[in-house]
Amino acid sequence: MGTTIWGGATPRTMRAHWAAHELGVEYDAKLIGSRSGATQTDEFRALNCKEKIPVLVDNELVLTESAAIVTYLGDKYGKLTPPVGSIRRAKYYEWMSYIQMELDAHTLYIIRKHVGLADLYGEAPAAIAAARDGFKKQIKWASPRLKVADYAIGEAFSGVDIMLTTTLDMAVFFDFELTEEFEDYRAKHRARQAYRTANALNYSISADR
Repeated sequence: MGTTIWGGATPRTMRAHWAAHELGVEYDAKLIGSRSGATQTDEFRALNCKEKIPVLVDNELVLTESAAIVTYLGDKYGKLTPPVGSIRRAKYYEWMSYIQMELDAHTLYIIRKHVGLADLYGEAPAAIAAARDGFKKQIKWASPRLKVADYAIGEAFSGVDIMLTTTLDMAVFFDFELTEEFEDYRAKHRARQAYRTANALNYSISADR
């Protein structure tokens, strides 16, 4: 059956494509947009009834959620993830949870819902203001590490760097001003060849395609 990644045109799908390119995984890219109607088809719902992208299909495995996909690919191909049971693995989980919850779901996605998708979720100025304040507060946790290292954990590139860079991309899209350490960190990882290749592929479609 091989390997397939469904989805494109979002930072979350970018994470899956970037991980695959970092690892040299050969896969079929099913580039569907989140607002194209493709996630509401019977074919896609059979894979993910949440109607969300990305989705990884790896032979018999169907896996949703970008962090899970990045971690699975890293474990399978021997890169991007620290050894299970190690201190670095514990820090990996800490960073992944922090990025998904404090920076993405609780703050940036709130802005996404009530700015870019206000026609679906409604306008909510108070929620947007709270989300912006929340992001500014929570991003400070990452600052000390990035002031002294090129990578979020350890001395090597990992899935955390994929998650954090794409999250910072979202923040820039929503007009957050990043401090120097975050600007430098983001620029360094966006210069990676795998990022550039995956980015061109991921954004070769629009969300409503």
